[in-house]
Amino acid sequence: MRIWAVANQKGGVGKTTTTLALGRGLAALGHKVLLIDLDPHSSLTRAFGVPLEPAPTGVLELFATPPADIGALSHASRIPGLDYLCAQAALATLERRSANQPGLGLALQQAFTRHGGQHDYILLDCAPTLGLLMINALAAADRLIIPTQAEPLALHGLDGMVRTGEMVERSRQRPLPISILPTLFDRRTRTGNETLKQMQDRHGARVWEEAIPVDTSISNPNALTVPAIGDAYPGRALLAYRRALEWLRGADASLLEHAA
Repeated sequence: MRIWAVANQKGGVGKTTTTLALGRGLAALGHKVLLIDLDPHSSLTRAFGVPLEPAPTGVLELFATPPADIGALSHASRIPGLDYLCAQAALATLERRSANQPGLGLALQQAFTRHGGQHDYILLDCAPTLGLLMINALAAADRLIIPTQAEPLALHGLDGMVRTGEMVERSRQRPLPISILPTLFDRRTRTGNETLKQMQDRHGARVWEEAIPVDTSISNPNALTVPAIGDAYPGRALLAYRRALEWLRGADASLLEHAA
């Protein structure tokens, strides 16, 4: 089982879209995939059409005493092989609880250990906030994927997210490979091209050599939660996500080969 955390401390960079696109791509390859919404704003949950009132059961129950089982909380989507676990607005209260409830920082890691190999991949859609939920995700992840726009302001958020990943890697004392995925790229703009070049110069092989283009066909994440008709990757952006997925899987394969 591989666990990928999709995170950036800057909002609006395409985290939920990236989680959905990569998840459905893995499912199309025949993998059993679970998407977990770790954002109290619940964008991923809403994309699957889950009403927020009454609040669904979901991630919050993994932090209960005793914690619930992931398998009992997850839902099958309309896409074969793709399951999801809902977020709730009450996740925002976990920060306060953590002061009086030791061990919450490893709750997800413990939940995944209990879950065993029921899924081939688990993708974690993180909130754009450095707090208990993001730290949980990074502590449990086998890879940190950072979607980021090719624009000057996004570079500051990217640098901060990389530092956070490196800090967690040192704390947990095992590797946390970082993969940077340029998103919402408009190759017609000089600023976009210059910023992409800066990103690649600054972070080297961690940055995918291509970029996910702006594509209105997936501007609404709900479009990614319904089965495809014909080609599983219609549109420019999803074709790019397919190539990005090949890059990520190749990086994982290389890592596992070196560890063997």
